[in-house]
Amino acid sequence: MAATRVREQHIAVFGGSGSGKTVLVSSFYGAAQEQTFVNESLFHVIADDTGQGNRLRQNYLGMKNQAKVPEGTRFAATPYSFTIKLKDQGDAKAARARAFDALRLVWHDYPGEWFEEEPSGETEEERRLTTFRSLLRSDVALVLVDGQKLLDHAGEEEKYLKSLFWGLRDGILRLRDDLLDEGEPLVEFPRIWIIALSKADRLPDLDVRAFQDLVVEKAAGDVAALHDVIKGMVQVPDALSMGEDFMLLSSAKFEPNKIEVTERVGLDLLLPVASLLPLERLVQWSERFDIPRKWLDRLADNADALAAALAGVGAVTALLNKVPKVGPALGKVALPALAGAIKLGVPKIKEANTEARANKDHLTTVLTQFRLDLDQGVKDGLLVKSYR
Repeated sequence: MAATRVREQHIAVFGGSGSGKTVLVSSFYGAAQEQTFVNESLFHVIADDTGQGNRLRQNYLGMKNQAKVPEGTRFAATPYSFTIKLKDQGDAKAARARAFDALRLVWHDYPGEWFEEEPSGETEEERRLTTFRSLLRSDVALVLVDGQKLLDHAGEEEKYLKSLFWGLRDGILRLRDDLLDEGEPLVEFPRIWIIALSKADRLPDLDVRAFQDLVVEKAAGDVAALHDVIKGMVQVPDALSMGEDFMLLSSAKFEPNKIEVTERVGLDLLLPVASLLPLERLVQWSERFDIPRKWLDRLADNADALAAALAGVGAVTALLNKVPKVGPALGKVALPALAGAIKLGVPKIKEANTEARANKDHLTTVLTQFRLDLDQGVKDGLLVKSYR
C-alpha cells in the first residue's frame, strides 16, 4: 500500500498568561472526539502523540463533566500535532486522483510568560529562540486578546491592549537578530496575523466588527508598531496582514459550577483558517503586488496541492491552459496566482461541494466545505477578513 501523503499546515498562537491557549486547544481536540462529530464528519482528527491527545481530552472531559478548568501551563512550549484524515479513503483510483491524502495541523503555543518576563538565563533565552524558530513555518498566527482582561479594564481597555501588543513587539525585537537568515529578511514567517478575542463568551454582546472597532479605537498605534517590526523581518513585506483580520473564539460557555462545552465560538473555523485563508490571501497579494516568482510559491505552504484539491485537478489544469503567459509549466507558482477555486463565488462553491459529495470525492468535499465555512463565519459575525 502506498504511503499516506500528508500536507502540513502550521498555526502559531500567541497570548499572555491565562489568555486561554491551553483551554482552546483542549476544546478543539476534545470536541472532535465527541461521538456526534465522529458520526457526522467526513474526517477524523487524530493526535499524532497519543499521550498528548489523552491529556487534551482529559482537560476537555474535566470541563464537560466536572466544570473543571485545566491548570495553566507556565513556560510550556510543546507543539501539538493533529492529522486530519479522511474516513473513506476510496479505492486506488480515487487515491491516485487526490492531490494528497491527509492534512496535518501543527499548533504552536508560545508561552505568554515569555512576553511578560525577562529570561532567567542563557538556557531559557536559547529555549525561547528555538521555540520561535519552530513556528516560523506557520502561515497564520493568532494573537489572543483576553476577554476577561478587557472586562477588567472596561473604560480603559487601552492599558491592557498596549501591554499585550508592546509585549509581543518587544519579544520579537529581542529575538530579531538571531532569527534573521544571516542578517537577511526571512521568507518563511507567519504572513497572516489574526487578532482574536479569546473567552468571547465573557462579552456576548460584542460581535467581531465591534471587537475590531474596539481594538482600532484603543490600540491602532500599538498594532501599527507591531506590524512595522514584523514587516522589517520578512522578504516581500507587502505580503503581510497584521491588524487586518479579526476573529472571535470561545472554548465553551463558562458559568458558576457549570461549563457548557457545546457552546463554542469560532473553533470550527480554525481548520479553514489554517488551510485555506493563506491560499486566498496569496491570490490577493499576487494580483495586487509585483511578487517575484521565486518567492511566490514559498509564501504559503501547500498552495498548489490545496488549490488542486479545492477545485479538482481537471478544473485547475483547464484554467492554466487558458492563460498563455503562464501556462501549466509553472505548476506550483501558477496555482496560487490563478487559483480559480479561490475566486469562485459561494453558489459555485456550493455546486462544487454538492458534486464532490455525489462523486464521493471526500477531500474536495471537505475543502469546499472549509471555504463555505469561512464565508459563513464572516456572515455570522465571527470573522473579519482583510480585502487587501
